[in-house]
Amino acid sequence: MQKARMNLTIDADLIQFINEYAESQRTTVSEVFTQFALRLKLLKENDVTEKIIADKDFYDALLVTMEKIKSGTMRWHTYDEVFE
Repeated sequence: MQKARMNLTIDADLIQFINEYAESQRTTVSEVFTQFALRLKLLKENDVTEKIIADKDFYDALLVTMEKIKSGTMRWHTYDEVFE
């Protein structure tokens, strides 16, 4: 997906919170906003993704993955490793 730059004006307290949140989740501020916007888009379009997340096996795998990300034990792969 092609990316473009966006400038936002946000309260200093909120900026501090977002920076701390992104650091605690081992991600970037940009990714926090991207995920937030994608979630809004999903809700707006009433996407079928909710049905996928409702699948117990998928949901359990998602929770395990999230825990590995939070604990720092996730082994990350490059795009080329995954899609070669």
